[in-house]
Amino acid sequence: MAAMGTTGTTAVLADLPLDQVRTLLAVVDEGTFDAAAAALHVTPSAVSQRVKALEQRTGRVLLLRTKPVRPTESGAVLVRLARQVTRLERDAYAELGLSGAGEPTRVSVAVNADSLATWFLGALTRVSQEPRLCFELRREDEDHTAALLREGVVMAAVTSSPDPVPGCTVRYLGRMRYRPCAAPGFAARYLEGPLPEVLAGAPVVVFDRRDDFQDGFVRRLGRDGAGAGRHYVPTSEGFVEAVAAGLGWGMVPEPQAEALLRAGRLVDFAPDRAVDVPLYWQQWKLDSPALAAVADAVVTAAAEALRN
Repeated sequence: MAAMGTTGTTAVLADLPLDQVRTLLAVVDEGTFDAAAAALHVTPSAVSQRVKALEQRTGRVLLLRTKPVRPTESGAVLVRLARQVTRLERDAYAELGLSGAGEPTRVSVAVNADSLATWFLGALTRVSQEPRLCFELRREDEDHTAALLREGVVMAAVTSSPDPVPGCTVRYLGRMRYRPCAAPGFAARYLEGPLPEVLAGAPVVVFDRRDDFQDGFVRRLGRDGAGAGRHYVPTSEGFVEAVAAGLGWGMVPEPQAEALLRAGRLVDFAPDRAVDVPLYWQQWKLDSPALAAVADAVVTAAAEALRN
């Protein structure tokens, strides 16, 4: 079923019972109706009735009754609404001094592995801890972090897309430069000759099965993609170490490559073919002091760590 349009959604949201919306969020977060009932301290029947009432009110199926339960596109719109309302309530309580037992404010962010390994954590140390904050980071490729924003799973994301997710703002952060690198011994063995031909047959290191970066690099040279001999290493630090160890070639983030290049553990075998990936900060359009503080710190740190 298609997601709710902006005009229709606005008209419906003005009259939605918040207890029903919060119940929908609990079911999605807990995964089952029974678990949501336990979290809300009500009966499973009450949870089912609230969800059904919300579906009748909106005229849409909001949940796929799978295990675990998953929201439909329309359900994801309301899940995002519920998270935003919860965030605003907590900010209001904090400003009123009613946050309760010093409970910290939680900020959820989706961030790509290379940013997480290089500059992003340093940005979080700049955020004031008054009031106290706790960060929930979701690691995801920069091409896919926007989906977590769209689903309402996170409040903000480092993404490669300049197009704002509905209900979000966008700020440019800078460009992460990637350099085509290999260990010296690997380069001598596999990378002698015309670059397109040798890369199409040489072993390569990739992050995971969704990682198309190395293939894209080879396609720009006129071949179909990187070679079939692939090592999957799904951590940023592990990826770089696998390249330096000579398992294969790979596109290494410049901040991680520089020290290894100076030490002679890596060589840049195509120094004129570095690839720049623009990064953006997207966040909910909320007047949230906590979210604003995180955004300012991230933008400042990115300006120092990334290329303009």
